[in-house]
Amino acid sequence: MNAQDPTLVSPAARDALQTWLEGLRALEGAAENTLTAYRGDVTEFLCFMSLHFGGPQGLGALRQITTGDMRAWMASARASGTGARSLARKLSAIKKFYGWLARGEGFDPTAVLSTRTPKFQKKLPRPLDKDAARAMIDTVELQSRHDWVAARDVAVVTLLYGCGLRISEALGLLGRDAPLPATLRITGKGGKERIVPVLAAAREAVDRYLTLCPHPQEPASPLFRGVRGGALHARMIQGVVADARRQLGLPASATPHAMRHSFATHLLEAGGDLRAIQELLGHASLSTTQAYTAVNTAHLMEIYARAHPKA
Repeated sequence: MNAQDPTLVSPAARDALQTWLEGLRALEGAAENTLTAYRGDVTEFLCFMSLHFGGPQGLGALRQITTGDMRAWMASARASGTGARSLARKLSAIKKFYGWLARGEGFDPTAVLSTRTPKFQKKLPRPLDKDAARAMIDTVELQSRHDWVAARDVAVVTLLYGCGLRISEALGLLGRDAPLPATLRITGKGGKERIVPVLAAAREAVDRYLTLCPHPQEPASPLFRGVRGGALHARMIQGVVADARRQLGLPASATPHAMRHSFATHLLEAGGDLRAIQELLGHASLSTTQAYTAVNTAHLMEIYARAHPKA
């Protein structure tokens, strides 16, 4: 039997999973990508447990999961090639689902919730230095033969670097948001809102794009348009940045998201407060933002190693 065959999951467990996901969507505003990932991770876990117990089981079997059962699942996942980082992500989704299920069904979830997350080395963000970030914006402008498309691409990348927006947040702006004010109210992951200051350079870049754009701006339409007038897709900006990256000889890590990392790192280098940067980026946890302190420290140590006479 296929360990990822949804038919291995009992109807009761499938219904419970669906109810949980619908609750996350309605009550917490969870993004569709997040819900899809949760569905896949939890379904895979339920399939394993069905095989582990000898066939599809109802919710009653989930009450009986032991620490040994969890160790068996983790061993199976690692044997199939799942890395520590991915396994930690899967376990997080399973714990969230299981904690919710235990509250509704009235059983003790300790065996699952106490399962230790596998340790892994967190990847640090790979920001560009200030000169490379400026060069990226300048080079992006050279990638199109159409002035308005070039201005559009510069405006988007400037928002990523100048405001720390995610690419989905920049492309989610609507006609009613223009001309950009001094601050923007951005709805990020999980429906969390934050206020982001908009630099004059970003406002000017968007104004220039709007002056050149041949498509009429309507309040409910996307601010950034594709060539045919539809919504601009993230892959277009990713492609433009990739072309500029190759021309500049920058590493593959120089992506649109790296511009957001660069925004945070350069703010930190300039003395920005970590908690304030967390708010600007829309990170739910300060621990996520703290990765930038490691980046900054690594950068300082490189400078020290090059400059110190005894290095």
